[in-house]
Amino acid sequence: MKRALITGITGQDGSYLAELLLAHGYEVHGVIRRASTFNTQRIDHIYQDPNEENPRLRLHYGDLASTEWILDLIYHLAPDEIYNLAAQSHVKVSFEIPDYTGDVTGLGTTKILEAIRRSGIKTKFYQASSSEMFGRAPAPQDEATPFQPRSPYAAAKVYSYWMTRIYREGYGMFAANGILFNHESPRRGETFVTRKITRGIAAIAAGREQFLHLGNLDAQRDWGYAPEYMEAAWGILQQEKPDDFVIGIGEAHSVREFVEEAFTYAGLDWKAHVKVSERYLRPLEVDRLVANTAKAQKELQWQPRIRFADLVAIMVDADMEVLGLQSLGKGKIILEEKLGHWHQWHNSVSKVIRATAGRASE
Repeated sequence: MKRALITGITGQDGSYLAELLLAHGYEVHGVIRRASTFNTQRIDHIYQDPNEENPRLRLHYGDLASTEWILDLIYHLAPDEIYNLAAQSHVKVSFEIPDYTGDVTGLGTTKILEAIRRSGIKTKFYQASSSEMFGRAPAPQDEATPFQPRSPYAAAKVYSYWMTRIYREGYGMFAANGILFNHESPRRGETFVTRKITRGIAAIAAGREQFLHLGNLDAQRDWGYAPEYMEAAWGILQQEKPDDFVIGIGEAHSVREFVEEAFTYAGLDWKAHVKVSERYLRPLEVDRLVANTAKAQKELQWQPRIRFADLVAIMVDADMEVLGLQSLGKGKIILEEKLGHWHQWHNSVSKVIRATAGRASE
């Protein structure tokens, strides 16, 4: 049985990756931060009591700021694969706390890489890199596109990207970067623009809110579905040799287009409910990000199945269900038709909704 270690397991990507690895028969270990409140809602539906015999999902409280703690964990676990997904990943927030963003998103990667080197174990390391690293570089962007970061978050990710390559080339480690373009889902953090839109629509439909306040509507992003991107991340570590891969859909849509698509799907007029607020604008904007995934398609045999309109329908339906509203149901059908058994509406959407409401055991 393969053993994997995931940092950031309670985040959107970490929770999907944990599900995927369990479906592949892995023993999964996750690093979580100790907090005064529960922060495991995204994985409560797959949680296993540590008192059970041979649980395949185990959580470890820890601090990625401590190289010694990381070294001790990695040495004793000796995982076959390590996925570093932990980060302060909100771009706008990174302007407000640039030092913390640099420590966690940048230096945290180096500490894991150094712990792997010092432990002497043979493992495969995946670094979650970001399309934000490309910044103002002309689209489409691929593995050879120069980075032009436009935020503290992007700069920290560039640092992590290069440290991953340095340890790969300098020490012969299996260390790979997945440069993931924007990937969304019903588990996306509530302050991220896509989730903010779909939650806002549900609140408006329920009569709880009248307006939705957003920032720059003209920014264009290459939006895909997070569970598929975790399939790509896993695929990167199944290669014989470590390398870096761009993962995305290959088409750009503006925030305005996302708003229009989501409101139309819900039967609402977005112009009657959306207002632009300067408080949500960034000091520096990234105008257009579009992935060229030719390398991933050829070498990983990876192709996205969930397209833009599919993604919007899945997210709107899920947030409707969160508020107890009747959804249109298209999202469930899309997952049944396009994704594998490990990710279906009942086990990856409805169960998480119930867990968030404190009903994980249902």
